[in-house]
Amino acid sequence: MHLVYPAVLAVLLFCTGLYGVLARRNAILVLMSVELMLNAVNLNLVAFDVWLRDTLHAGQALTLFTIAIAAAEIGIGLAIVLMVYRNRGTSDVDKLRDTAEGRGDGPGTGPAPAAAAQKAEAAA
Repeated sequence: MHLVYPAVLAVLLFCTGLYGVLARRNAILVLMSVELMLNAVNLNLVAFDVWLRDTLHAGQALTLFTIAIAAAEIGIGLAIVLMVYRNRGTSDVDKLRDTAEGRGDGPGTGPAPAAAAQKAEAAA
C-alpha cells in the first residue's frame, strides 16, 4: 500500500479542520472541526501502523484511545455549549470570550447597577 494516499487525505482533513477552528464563530462548528482534525490523526495512525507492519498494532490501539477521548470531548463540549446557549442565548465564540463579562460579579465586569436599572426602566 502506498503511504502517500492516506497521508494526503489526512493532510486535507487536518487543514479543513484547522480552517474550521480558526474561521468559524459557532461553537458547535468549532467542535466539529476539532473532530475532523482528530480523524486526520487517526487516519495517519492506522496508515503508519499498516505501512510499518507493526505486530503489536500500536497505531490501531492509539486510534482506539483517540476515539474514546474524542467521544468524551464531544460529550462534555456539547454539554457546555448547550448550557452557555441556554444562559446567554448565543453560541457565537466571539461573544463568549469571558463568561463573567456582563454579569456584574466584580469590579469592571459589567454595567453599573444604576445603568442596568435605568436600562430596565426604559425597557418597561
